[in-house]
Amino acid sequence: MTENAPTDHPANAAVSAGDPRFLTQDDLTVDTHQVVGPDGSYDADDVPDLDAEQFRDLYRWMLTDRVFSRRMVSIQRRGELGTFGSTRGQEASIIGSAYTLQPEDWLYVGRAWTPMFMRGVPMEDMILFWRGIEEGQQSFAEHNSQIAISIGSHLPLVAGLAWGMDLSGDDAIATAYLGDGATSTGAAHEAINFAGALGVPALFYCQNNQYAISLAADEQTGANTLAQKALAYGMDAIRVDGQDVLAVYEAVSEARERVREGEPVFVESVTYRLDAHTTSDDPTRYRSDEEVDAWEQHDPLERYREFLKSEGLWEDVDHDAIVDEIEAEFDAALEAANEFAEREIVEIFAHVYEEMPPELQRQYEEFVDLLDRRPEMCDFIEQRPKG
Repeated sequence: MTENAPTDHPANAAVSAGDPRFLTQDDLTVDTHQVVGPDGSYDADDVPDLDAEQFRDLYRWMLTDRVFSRRMVSIQRRGELGTFGSTRGQEASIIGSAYTLQPEDWLYVGRAWTPMFMRGVPMEDMILFWRGIEEGQQSFAEHNSQIAISIGSHLPLVAGLAWGMDLSGDDAIATAYLGDGATSTGAAHEAINFAGALGVPALFYCQNNQYAISLAADEQTGANTLAQKALAYGMDAIRVDGQDVLAVYEAVSEARERVREGEPVFVESVTYRLDAHTTSDDPTRYRSDEEVDAWEQHDPLERYREFLKSEGLWEDVDHDAIVDEIEAEFDAALEAANEFAEREIVEIFAHVYEEMPPELQRQYEEFVDLLDRRPEMCDFIEQRPKG
């Protein structure tokens, strides 16, 4: 043995002789955690410890998510939005996970809007955001949350944020929502490796909704599951039935506790995007109606309704009244968003610094003075429309 030859091995690894032994996916069993089955059946001992009001609250938020998606797609079709990404079919995955988070936890989402409503963000600001109006994001930040549109770009930010929280001793976590497509980006590998190496309080919540726009999940990777990828980065993982809101709640609740103790966790939630990737997408070009119909049979709201009925909680749920309430909230939000003032010249210089620095202030005043002296120039300035 040479002087510098390695002599240490992983604690659980044996040294073998003879023929080389390869590690394969067949050596790993990845279960999918479930509480309520597709037919509504469940074991009472497995139900999370929530009270009756919390059980009903989960349903209300799931319904909020569905109604909001339907209304946003509707106004986009009327030309009142540029585009929108519906979350229909992923309500259990989104609400079950977000219900575990605390206001002090940071939340960066890819496809999940209702968790921000759960934190107090008004629907009006979400409509403004999807109209490309920056002011909509101000309330996002006030509630420790943001939306990342470019795939995977937010993941290193969340890892870095969690590192900072760890150094500060914060009793909170940083959570990143991502899709299966994001796991195919370099940013995801960098972020998850960083978090695993440093043991920072980061929770990576992956909604495997089966498609990264048009590419099926099983065509993106040769791995049997996305959850198993976390192990390569020294990170614990769990795979959960994303159509089962109680299973998601339970899995992410336990994951959050691990994360608070400095053990980053990766969660794979197996769900399905029933609508198009965005309103600019045509999913009929890459998936069959039969496939969509099959997933429709696993509607997360229907499954959870069966549970509520079995528990004797459904009789206290007025479904139609809840829908009417959400519709009214959306109507008021849309009216307020429609009244939002057109952009002014100052906005060219705003939203970069908390306080405008002297040089930028000088440029602003010079520009305003120019327009005062040459008002005909205003005829060549196009105000961005509201939508």
